[in-house]
Amino acid sequence: MASYGFLGLGIMGKAMASNLIRAGFDVTVWNRSADKCAPLVALGARQAATPREVAASCDITFAILSDPAAAREVCFGSDGVLAGIGEGRGYVDMSTVDDQTAAEIASAISAKGGRFLEAPVSGTKKPAEDGTLIILASGDQSLYDEAGSAFDKLGKKRLYLGAVGQGARMKLVVNMIMGSMLSALGEGLALGLKGGLDGAQILDVLDAGAMACPMFKGKGPMLLAENYSTSFPLKHMQKDLRLALALGEELGQSLHTSSSANEVFKRALIAGYGDEDIAAVYKVIKP
Repeated sequence: MASYGFLGLGIMGKAMASNLIRAGFDVTVWNRSADKCAPLVALGARQAATPREVAASCDITFAILSDPAAAREVCFGSDGVLAGIGEGRGYVDMSTVDDQTAAEIASAISAKGGRFLEAPVSGTKKPAEDGTLIILASGDQSLYDEAGSAFDKLGKKRLYLGAVGQGARMKLVVNMIMGSMLSALGEGLALGLKGGLDGAQILDVLDAGAMACPMFKGKGPMLLAENYSTSFPLKHMQKDLRLALALGEELGQSLHTSSSANEVFKRALIAGYGDEDIAAVYKVIKP
């Protein structure tokens, strides 16, 4: 049986690694804050001291990290993945990064004889816990095929999108749309409430028509209750919007609506709401 590594045990990584361990996979874990490994070790994982140790000892190593800087550090650091990756071993970076970061990591891993796959995920805490994420993979297709049994424990759908960079682009497009929709939902609820409408009835109308969607169904009641318990930190959404806008600059695509949404999320970040859920963007929208 193949051995698997897992780097990064935040909100998403902890749930994903737990699903692999519970499914009987041989898993070695690492996290920058080592104490976060304890619950996984209790489930049956081994704990490694460095990303280098994980990459050197596992057939396939997964990582899900907070941003491009963290993804680069875990790969290129002195005790990083690149220092441990060996001939034929696989590295699957599931972080949400820009396409250029993904390409640089892929090139470095390939130069050391390893195989690379980027596989960012669409979904937040609950889908990660339930194993119902959507996996957006691109890169080495043989690695995609070999990691398939693990992917199927992590997600309900997986797509192979082609060359490295396409997974990153797909994830940024999806999150850019999500952020814009959430900003619009917040403004709609704020306007309706200010006009004397009932918030629950606004959500009922949305859910009954063409705009019905799981995000409105999940986040709408959170906005009305001003419940911002975190499943997707706001700071990460603002980072994704920023990266999507940079992709728009790179490709020459105007992004008026998303630019406006980014400014709202930026205001919320500056106001100190970065560690709260993306729903906390409502704090800078509501009356």
